[in-house]
Amino acid sequence: MPTPPPSSAAKLLRFGIFEVDREAGELRKQGVRIRLQEQPFQVLTALVENAGRVVTRDDLRQKIWPADTFVDFDHSLNTAVNKIREALNDSAASPRFVETLARRGYRFIAPVNGVETGDAAAVPAAEAALHPELHVPLPHRGLVRSLFGLIQVMYLAFYVSGLYHLRNVDRVAGGFLPDWGARAIAIAVLVTGAVGIPLRFYLLSAVGFDFRKLAETFRRLFPFVLALDQLWAVAPFLLLPQIGVGLAFAATAALLYVPFSERTLVRMGYSSFLPANEGAR
Repeated sequence: MPTPPPSSAAKLLRFGIFEVDREAGELRKQGVRIRLQEQPFQVLTALVENAGRVVTRDDLRQKIWPADTFVDFDHSLNTAVNKIREALNDSAASPRFVETLARRGYRFIAPVNGVETGDAAAVPAAEAALHPELHVPLPHRGLVRSLFGLIQVMYLAFYVSGLYHLRNVDRVAGGFLPDWGARAIAIAVLVTGAVGIPLRFYLLSAVGFDFRKLAETFRRLFPFVLALDQLWAVAPFLLLPQIGVGLAFAATAALLYVPFSERTLVRMGYSSFLPANEGAR
């Protein structure tokens, strides 16, 4: 169904994690201004104001390019639309925002919420902007990145501690496993710890430097990260004499969920940087 056009009094037009501030002439993503030239911004505003409806090329010509302006209109409009798609990380082949209708014009296909200036403070940003995939209020990216980084630090501490106390691991495992089983546990700690340390340093540096392709990279790494984290989820049982069976089970249950939390954090913080055909996966 077509999206109802926003109120003409609305100063902020919000869609997904983006908003168009008509008064300030700015496009923002999660509150951060995105550089967009004047003509592409005017084209975007015209499309967003008519969300769900076809805006013909002739309509855009009359609205944005005065009759006495001598330019190559087709080239200028195509360039403006390409810049809009680049700013929104959109795709002509698989559009999430701007749909091209051959020989007719364009249509803005995402839902748009209009917020009037006087009501902007009364509408919480968390209610006005939802994550396009997870359908939860958008958190601050700094918080998401910090939580993801802390998880990497936690696993680094696990690996370093496990390798440092490798003899104790062998001794503790030998208390409830046969010799070959205790030796296998020690080897597993040695191998996975040695592999996990560079992996965690990579993920920590990626989120620290705000690597924009982290979502795509982490999606590819996730099967390996999941297997590694599931193995280390049983680490609390190595502390069985100190913490007891109940606490070991509780800690293991929590650690089993952590890799899925990592994936969610990455999607919350970085999925908007994925190509359009990747973001839906």
